[in-house]
Amino acid sequence: MRDKIKLVSTGKTKAGNLTGTFYTTTKNKKNTTTKLEFKRFDRRAYNAETGKCGMHVVFKEAKI
Repeated sequence: MRDKIKLVSTGKTKAGNLTGTFYTTTKNKKNTTTKLEFKRFDRRAYNAETGKCGMHVVFKEAKI
């Protein structure tokens, strides 16, 4: 049975707050018992090295 899940960004804005960006997807709970983590692009995350917004960050699974 496939359940809907939400992948929430761990990226932060320039002020240090979480961006709140998320993706939705489905996962098979029988085959995947652990929580999912993907590295995806967050256009609101602040990159201190370049001084610009937008970078790849880890998205962690959360309940919808």
